[in-house]
Amino acid sequence: MIDMFPEPPNNNGNGNGSGGPFSNWPSAPSFPNFPENGDNGGFQGQQPNPAEMGGMNSQPPMGPPPNFVPQKQQVQTFAVDPGGIRHCMFRFTYIWPNHGRGFWAFPTFLGRNSIAGFRWNGFRWVYFGMDLNSIESFQCM
Repeated sequence: MIDMFPEPPNNNGNGNGSGGPFSNWPSAPSFPNFPENGDNGGFQGQQPNPAEMGGMNSQPPMGPPPNFVPQKQQVQTFAVDPGGIRHCMFRFTYIWPNHGRGFWAFPTFLGRNSIAGFRWNGFRWVYFGMDLNSIESFQCM
């Protein structure tokens, strides 16, 4: 009969010495910046800090955005490219998505295919991110 579950190797006491069925196995490697013992890095029920998510400026604007919706430009493009929206970084920007209602944003990160920053929900700024190809139009102030 073939033994499908062989015993762990016997390293003659050179393992981690913690006892139990696997006491002779070498200890697992540690990974830097990896939470151990169930510690999730202090994010218990919290969203991570936007600065840790790649945004250069982790602070939302101090106040609300303008209290009007800018006029949408009639010129339509097939896609929003990073070069076109780059000048809107760290400025109030109104975004019209392909689907859904437009909203005020304050972009703090621009990638090749995405944008991230803070979005005004009508009461406060919340962190958001979206694909550039899901933006129909935008205008920054």
